[in-house]
This record gives sequence, C-alpha cells and structure tokens, in this order.
Amino acid sequence: MSFTIRSAGPDDAPDIVRLINALADYERLLYESKPDVDMLARHLAADASPRVEALVAQEDESGKCIGFALFFPNYSTFLTNFGLFLEDLFVEPDFRGRGVGLALLSRLAAIARDRGCQRLDWNVLDWNEPSIAFYKKLGASPLSDWVTMRLDRKRIEEVAALVD
Repeated sequence: MSFTIRSAGPDDAPDIVRLINALADYERLLYESKPDVDMLARHLAADASPRVEALVAQEDESGKCIGFALFFPNYSTFLTNFGLFLEDLFVEPDFRGRGVGLALLSRLAAIARDRGCQRLDWNVLDWNEPSIAFYKKLGASPLSDWVTMRLDRKRIEEVAALVD
C-alpha cells in the first residue's frame, strides 16, 4: 500500500470530520463528538484567525483519506518560543501498522523543526497502550507531573462573569 501525506485544506473538512468521529468511537467518546464540517473548513482556511492546521494521509490507489493529524501553535513562556500542539492523530484501523501514523508524526515534526519550534506536545489517554508504546518508541516523554485542566463552555461563561 502506498500513501501520501499532505497539508489539509477546507475541502478536506468532510473527510477529517469522518475520521474525527472514528477517533471518538475508538476513544469511547463518540457521545461527545459533535464536529461541524463548515466550522472546521473555516478554521482550516489559510486566512483564518485563529487557525488550525492538519495533515491528511491519503491512500494513493483509492484517494481515500485514511488518517489525519490536527495541530495548532502553542507558546512556552519558559522558552519564550512557539511550539506545536497535536490535538489529534488518527489512522483508520485497517491501515495501522503500515507506517501511516509514523509518517504523519514525522511530517509534523519536520514542520515544527522548520518553524523553529522548541516543543511538540500532545495528550494521550492513559489506557491507550498501543499509542503510548508508539510514542515512547519515538523518544517521547510522558509528563506525569502535569494535570490537564479544563473549563467547559458553561464554566467559561461562569468564570468570565466573575469580572463582568
């Protein structure tokens, strides 16, 4: 099987949304997945602000999108430099073990390198042993001393109202 890794654009939004839902199903979070094709297309536009970027893996023979990596810039105050945050990386189950995930991550690392980024960060579910093993094999280090925190939309409104 041969495949191509390329930058995604707004026209790729329907395929990426299909893959997002497949990822949500794999992560047992399908009930939370509500991606909007039109919104994603707007966010993938070159002139969007803020903007998200993505890479897609496309099977050469069929032209089918079989994987994606969605990312955006972050910033380290300690390093006073930008990095990239990998929001999601997913490869369809039938195409795993063929180098697709490695190619997506390698291309993303090249983008980070070319942009002078000091870090490439992402989260992985603690039960996802195949992904954890894959990332560790590449030399990624788990940051066990950090806890991910989140305010959902309702809580954002409540906290914002504290100073209004």
